[in-house]
Amino acid sequence: MNPNCECEMTNTEKEIIDTIRRISENYKESDILCLKKTKHLPSRKEIIDIIKDLRGVVFPGYFEEYSVSVAYAEYYAGNRMVDIKQRLYRQLIAAISYSENYNNEEIMQKAEEISLKFVKKLPDIQQMLLLDVQAGFDGDPAAKSKEEIICSYPGFFAIYVYRLAHELYLENVPFIPRIMTEYAHSKTGIDINPGATIGKYFFIDHGTGVVIGETTIIGDNVKLYQGVTLGALSTRSGQLLRDVKRHPTIGNHVTIYSGASVLGGETVIGDGTVIGGNAFITQSIPANAKVIVKNPEFKIKETKKMSLDTTPWEI
Repeated sequence: MNPNCECEMTNTEKEIIDTIRRISENYKESDILCLKKTKHLPSRKEIIDIIKDLRGVVFPGYFEEYSVSVAYAEYYAGNRMVDIKQRLYRQLIAAISYSENYNNEEIMQKAEEISLKFVKKLPDIQQMLLLDVQAGFDGDPAAKSKEEIICSYPGFFAIYVYRLAHELYLENVPFIPRIMTEYAHSKTGIDINPGATIGKYFFIDHGTGVVIGETTIIGDNVKLYQGVTLGALSTRSGQLLRDVKRHPTIGNHVTIYSGASVLGGETVIGDGTVIGGNAFITQSIPANAKVIVKNPEFKIKETKKMSLDTTPWEI
């Protein structure tokens, strides 16, 4: 098709060419659509693959499609880690390249330092995750084994991804930490910002709808149920609130039941406190307190006696 010869084009072809022209104008006019920028973005698929492959190193034998021999466990972990480190290194180069503050040599050096530091932190992350597994087993009578928690609990998967992403967040890595936690969010319905600070022995029961904001601080031995929000009071000021503590601080040995919202950067929940379901909290709570929402009044109204063959919608 010759675009310069209108006699050869149908109306549909003309419309498509005009649409492409308008899209191309948007490319030129918008900063975020600039191809010179987007070519440096890391690969979401590769980052997700790294998350999956790291599970095989941190929890060998749980997620592989084949059995890992005990005799070759060190060889397997070593071979896998070398590969993961190099893949992460390449994604770090892509992410850091998005910044114009570094030259190529500085980018490669920074990517090497961060990828190596991340790998060296994995034993510590593994130990934290083992404590999280123990918290899940101790806190859930429905759990038949710790192995069940590792391979099937969505709350634990979200925590696993968060603990990986948090280490990269602490290194000010762009894009990658949030790609990681949003992947877990999409899989589990649990939204943990990689910037949150979460202590040891942490458990999320059921988990769907849990939100933990960027500047949240959570102590040790904390348990959350589904639908809990640890959020900000207001984000109307937008980017002016960047680097401002907007989310609450949760002490040690705290339990927060389903549907509760704890909001605000100055809100502190004291050690040993229990927050009841559906509570809406915007002020600090002292240690060893119990916060409950008084049940609304309800009435049971008797209906006329129905025969056994009455259908439900007739009732």
